[in-house]
Amino acid sequence: MIDKKIVLEIVEKEIADTDLFVVEVTVSTSNAISIMIDSMEGVPISTCIELSRAIEKNFDRDVEDFELQVASAGIGQPFQVIQQYHKNIGKEVEVLTTEGVKHKGNLITVGENEIEIEVEEKVKVEGKKKKQIVVNTYSFAFDQIKSTKDIITF
Repeated sequence: MIDKKIVLEIVEKEIADTDLFVVEVTVSTSNAISIMIDSMEGVPISTCIELSRAIEKNFDRDVEDFELQVASAGIGQPFQVIQQYHKNIGKEVEVLTTEGVKHKGNLITVGENEIEIEVEEKVKVEGKKKKQIVVNTYSFAFDQIKSTKDIITF
């Protein structure tokens, strides 16, 4: 079986002088290798193809048969690495807490241990008949977050 650590080392070597970063590397018992990458600017398919070819050169199919898939992180997929949080600062995200509560808002800061989002909410303001829109800031430690996804609006 192909070792995941070896695959990760090869990928990191290949992307070292780029703005790409590794989101996930998996290797199944049947040697199906799946690599998910991302960058601050997004990843075109041509980059996935180039990386796939560069990685494939490091393995000998006569020694071990394998399947290789290189893809960019999908829209609407949960964030898996902190770089994805940094990439989405200023954008709308959905945070699902470990208690099962969803919060939708703009990601404003990413720290070592937490994130902050701004959420527009309609609330009853004293002295007003109609509910007013107010912006509240919520802070979540990473251990309070079950998942975070980017929200695409058209």
